[in-house]
Amino acid sequence: QVQFVESGGGLVQPGGSLRLSCAASGISFRLYAMGWYRQAPGKQRELVATISSGGRTNYADSVKGRFTISRDNAKNTVYLQMNSLKPEDTAAYYCNTKIGSTWLDNWGQGAQVTVSS
Repeated sequence: QVQFVESGGGLVQPGGSLRLSCAASGISFRLYAMGWYRQAPGKQRELVATISSGGRTNYADSVKGRFTISRDNAKNTVYLQMNSLKPEDTAAYYCNTKIGSTWLDNWGQGAQVTVSS
């Protein structure tokens, strides 16, 4: 069974930084693309960053230049470095994996990020 465990969330002031981690199990991690989604209260879940099995990255326009996704295949872990955080980045953040062309419908507990002064 595929499982994701996110960590590293917290309360941070605008302009601050956080690093999220997501440990994945139940998959051959190195073979698949990974992504970070976020969901703010009252809004739909949105994909903010992806990294392919080969390390190619893509970002939503809203986070480009501020967030960096990376992966450590030896640890089955994907990271999201978030810099220059804004109040509109406040959301629960989730990781997921893409099998073929489909993101799984499995979700972890998420990591809550709150950006506020």
